[in-house]
Amino acid sequence: MSQMYSMTGFARAEHKATDYHLVWELKSVNHRYLETAFRLPESLRGVERSLRDRARSVLARGKLDAGLKLDLLPSAGTLSIDNSLLDTLLQSAEQIGAKVPAAAPLTQHQLLSWPGVLSASDTVLTDLETDAIELFDEALQQLLAARRAEGSGLRDIVTSALTSIGAQIAALEPFAAELPALQRRKLQQRVDELASKIDADRMAQEVVLLAQKADVREEIDRLKIHVAQGLQLISGDGPHGRRLDFLSQELNREANTLGAKAICSETSNASIELKVIVEQIREQVQNIE
Repeated sequence: MSQMYSMTGFARAEHKATDYHLVWELKSVNHRYLETAFRLPESLRGVERSLRDRARSVLARGKLDAGLKLDLLPSAGTLSIDNSLLDTLLQSAEQIGAKVPAAAPLTQHQLLSWPGVLSASDTVLTDLETDAIELFDEALQQLLAARRAEGSGLRDIVTSALTSIGAQIAALEPFAAELPALQRRKLQQRVDELASKIDADRMAQEVVLLAQKADVREEIDRLKIHVAQGLQLISGDGPHGRRLDFLSQELNREANTLGAKAICSETSNASIELKVIVEQIREQVQNIE
């Protein structure tokens, strides 16, 4: 059985080197396609394409928000700061603070991310890029594990819901065979209440037409097929989300048709129950990759 993945998850990974401290935070939510957004220090903008390719190699759908925090350590002698530019930024921030007291002060991360504030030797920059990429891979695997764990729970929920639909169908099948005869009895009762005579051939035609409209065996057969397809789909290779979403739409269509054809409380109640279960499936598959 293949693994099912959710599109929601969170991961955090950190690495402390001699000169710097790196922290990745990854968050993902459901999305129609795969969308990635990276927040990186300016000195590491060059690795963004590589990071994006890595994310696309393991994620199929979802909106990924990935942020990297870089902190300089006191021993960072090989990383240099443009003090002139930094003083200008601080003075500007102070002037803004005087005019807008409610404005939030600049954080260390914001200052270091400002273009040109932080510079490093080629050796340190190479090490920094390497560590940032490797740490991203670690965080990505954590995110994947979180999405896998939630996906396993979603699989159980959808499987249980499909099984419940199967039980509803099995309970309804005995009534389906009796519906044409029930429709005939109801029609005959109405004719008797009118105390008028109707041509026998005309009566037979009306019975045939109404029986066809009340016959739900076709809907039941399609529901059984869709349930079998859903269970097979869940146990097959992913991604599963889009196909399960389409299947839930088909299940909902058949449940609505069943309700429209209902001529007794059993079929009416079954239609309502089916629509409730299908809606539960539709809600869950929105988070499945």
